[in-house]
Amino acid sequence: MGTLKTEPARLRLDLLAPPVAAAVEQWPDEAPVSVDEVLVAPIDAELADTAAFCAAYEVELTESANCVVVAGKRGGETRYAACVVLATTRADVNGVVRKLLDVRKASFAPMAEAVELTGMKYGGITPIGLPEEWPILVDARVIAAPHVIIGSGVRHSKIALPGPALGALPGAQVVDGLARPA
Repeated sequence: MGTLKTEPARLRLDLLAPPVAAAVEQWPDEAPVSVDEVLVAPIDAELADTAAFCAAYEVELTESANCVVVAGKRGGETRYAACVVLATTRADVNGVVRKLLDVRKASFAPMAEAVELTGMKYGGITPIGLPEEWPILVDARVIAAPHVIIGSGVRHSKIALPGPALGALPGAQVVDGLARPA
């Protein structure tokens, strides 16, 4: 985990966006990964973007995962999903994601919309604490990683946790081939 100084997230809810903090507080005891394995580390908010973060904190891109919000319409209804992919890959939005959402065209949700709907900061959106009705599509490579670093809902911290924990989130669906190499 590079040079990050991590602590249990449940002890540092102040480093998390409100919906993320609420999800950590409600972490189920029967979850395959204990809440004590969900760690948080403060970072410089100016270094929150993946490339800058990895360089500054000596984190490999293969240990960093990104969460993007995707939207598509069907019958006048907008359907949203979160896609979690390793930083070395890009979500196949108009292939795999479009089919899973059952929409004609899918694209990244506009920044203002993603921020408003998630209650999180742009550049810090994470799959933990998203709206319950949203599917969370997790690339199989993410859950194969022993641990990954993701956003915390804010730009001034990051969450570190075992990759398999992301596949066990409520509403998560592990998808082979969700992402393609960058």
